[in-house]
Amino acid sequence: MRPYFFTSESVSEGHPDKVCDRISDMVVDTYLSSGDPQTRVACETLTTTNKVVLAGEVRGPSISKDQIISQVRECIKDIGYEQEGFHWKNCEIDYHLHPQSSDIAMGVDSGSNKDEGAGDQGIMFGFACKDTDTLMPAPIHYSHQILYKMAEARKNGSAPGLEPDSKSQVTMLYENGKPTRVTSLVISSQHKEGLSPSDVKEIVKPYVYECIPNQLLEDLKDEEFYVNPTGNFVIGGPDGDSGLTGRKIIVDTYGGAAPHGGGAFSGKDPSKVDRSAAYAARYLAKNIVAADLADQCTIQLSYAIGVSKPISVYVNTNGTNKVDEKKIESSVQDMFDLSPRGIREQLRLTNAIYMPTSAYGHFGRTPTDEGHFSWEKTDLVDSLKSLL
Repeated sequence: MRPYFFTSESVSEGHPDKVCDRISDMVVDTYLSSGDPQTRVACETLTTTNKVVLAGEVRGPSISKDQIISQVRECIKDIGYEQEGFHWKNCEIDYHLHPQSSDIAMGVDSGSNKDEGAGDQGIMFGFACKDTDTLMPAPIHYSHQILYKMAEARKNGSAPGLEPDSKSQVTMLYENGKPTRVTSLVISSQHKEGLSPSDVKEIVKPYVYECIPNQLLEDLKDEEFYVNPTGNFVIGGPDGDSGLTGRKIIVDTYGGAAPHGGGAFSGKDPSKVDRSAAYAARYLAKNIVAADLADQCTIQLSYAIGVSKPISVYVNTNGTNKVDEKKIESSVQDMFDLSPRGIREQLRLTNAIYMPTSAYGHFGRTPTDEGHFSWEKTDLVDSLKSLL
């Protein structure tokens, strides 16, 4: 393969769009925590200067407007916004959640004569590759890690000059299909008044070297390490730019290294296949690569609203497969029930597990005993290895 450069970006939990994703996923978790299997949530959030607007459809337990508004403030507080232009204590919160359409409910609910159908039509993609231990593309993996470590340091007090809103961007040289070095790095971080870009660069540099292996940074030129290249970045977050749920779908997935079906994840309960089927596709792709059936794998699933099985299943290993792709396609459908109900049950998606997904990527994360990131498990590897 010819050498090429590839770039991916990430944004922090304090980015205006990610503030919205966090709040929308809080609403999902709040409703799912009741344990009602018929819970449905589709919540959109908008933020701007000292204002949050919630809108969408819900069905499930009776949860008061005041309870949701209180938890919105807790989300903003945990992110770290206590600024004049956006403060968890005094920002205005407009609440416009209302009951789900009965027409949609009729199409997707199970009944005595039909299985539960998909919550909408659409296409979803999953991807995995051998760039990193997490089987994620290297540029998006390192972009996420840098911002995660910066946020951790900001919250524990070891980087007090940083504020919540930040972005990262990593460019890497690929040779023979493998990432060999970082050629450019961009970090923009909101900061306290009085700090210069060089000050901020000294603050963030340790987190870069903590997250990216040294051999990948050896040839990075200082003039290709950009920090706050526009200069001052004091006004940030929703005060500096409005935010909306679902605007960072490439940040949320594979950083552009794989196709995206177009549907956002945050604010949607797992009956919406935009979310649950994308998780299932990642789960299958990751297990295929972890089982060494291929060095990379893209899976596409498609659904029709109200229909309980996928319309199509497509596997593409970009020529890296050690097993026939048709055989892989057939086998994963035998091993994993790709109906909306099957996905939710096998990945335990009806738990209140979604707030942690709202920043630093939905994929490449560590599964927890509480059920978070269950789609990152590799428990199909032994079964898939039997195909070799």
